[in-house]
Amino acid sequence: MEESASAEIQEANAWVVNVNENSESEREANSSSGNGSQNGEVDREANPSIGNEHQDRVLANDIIQMLESSEPPLSPGFCIYRVPQDLRKLNEKAYTPKYISIGPFHRGDKRLETMEKLKVRYLKIFLKKAEQNMEKLISTIRDREGDVRRCYAETSRLSSDNYVKMILLDASFIIVFFLIMSETEEWECEDELVILMSRLMHDMSLLENQLPFFVIEELYNLAFASHSNYPSFTQLAFRYFGRYNTQKMSPDLNFEIKHFVDLLRTFFLPQPPCLPQRYRHKRVVHLYTASQLHEAGVKFKLSSSKCLFDLKFTNGVLEIPCFQLKNFTECFFRNIMALEQFHYRWDRYICDYIRILDFLIDTTKDVDLLVRKRIMVNTLGDSNTVATMVNNLNKHTLTLNTNSDYYRLCKDLNTFYDDRRQRWKATLRRDYFSNPWRTTATIAAIVLLVLTLTQTICSIISLP
Repeated sequence: MEESASAEIQEANAWVVNVNENSESEREANSSSGNGSQNGEVDREANPSIGNEHQDRVLANDIIQMLESSEPPLSPGFCIYRVPQDLRKLNEKAYTPKYISIGPFHRGDKRLETMEKLKVRYLKIFLKKAEQNMEKLISTIRDREGDVRRCYAETSRLSSDNYVKMILLDASFIIVFFLIMSETEEWECEDELVILMSRLMHDMSLLENQLPFFVIEELYNLAFASHSNYPSFTQLAFRYFGRYNTQKMSPDLNFEIKHFVDLLRTFFLPQPPCLPQRYRHKRVVHLYTASQLHEAGVKFKLSSSKCLFDLKFTNGVLEIPCFQLKNFTECFFRNIMALEQFHYRWDRYICDYIRILDFLIDTTKDVDLLVRKRIMVNTLGDSNTVATMVNNLNKHTLTLNTNSDYYRLCKDLNTFYDDRRQRWKATLRRDYFSNPWRTTATIAAIVLLVLTLTQTICSIISLP
């Protein structure tokens, strides 16, 4: 980053030198050609560009200062980001903490001041049970301060002391909270947390409201190094967010956790051996809706797979795992998708899934079909609300590529729909053989038609 910034500044400096050299050569040329006055001044009417020489030099210096003071470009170390305005305006509440501020982005928000007092109380509890004194904890955090700052895509103006204090307060609160929630021995739940238990999960699942996982883990290991009966901090995080770990992933797996939103994303991904490859320059641009596919003869079936992304289409049957829609669903997926938009630009598996849902669901008719097939569990009540939510989730998301499984899935579904024979079969089943009564009536009509035709032919043959 420093090298690229310095290269930009050097290039700008070279431009200034070039401007000056060109201006000097122009003055000499004008002087030698006799176009100046007796005192050597250049005729500005004959050379209007010379009159802008000073203005160009001032502008060039101003641009150099702008380059020197600019923010560095996004680096691979960034993993905590501000949600851009085009996404935020779709649902402001989905990205904004309601009760507690974690990290620097929402620090100082007056709406969250009550929890700051609770953080201090829980820091006291943490220090009382920790094996290290406060100086050692502060020293450890200060050693990693630079690494923590580099995780945020926006520079914080907090001083070093205030930044370290913020990390200590936030990390110790999370540690104590997780220990209480996991019912670890000697950690009792207080009244405030009983009220906040379910509500805090919302705030801890927001992209803007995160601490890097490594600094919380180091502080936890330092404070409770000899407590062999304590679970690891990774195990605590798995327990707290366990409702989303539908694939029963083990905390002992060797993978990096950047923060809690990154952990939630990992819960939904297929495990590495089953993680589909991605086509670098191919993406899904079209898929028929669920009701259109159903009318064309596609059968929808609830999949038994615990992986949400495990969609399969075989012999005219589309299997889809159960997708539950709750009040927190939109917020949950919005933040994971925002993380993918910034950090996993070529591995946007969550965005792929939501894009497929967006194709399948266009109207309430599509929602009702999926609910009827038990593929979708709608606790929001209104089918129109579900359709609008799914469609809005995919807005302002950039699609660079798609995973190979979904690409083939959509290709096969579209091919099936475009096959006229399949649509004819579906029409016959729907209009004439959809239930026993219609089937009986259809067969009776066919028999009657055959008998009538036979009688007519026999009558014609018997004519003299």
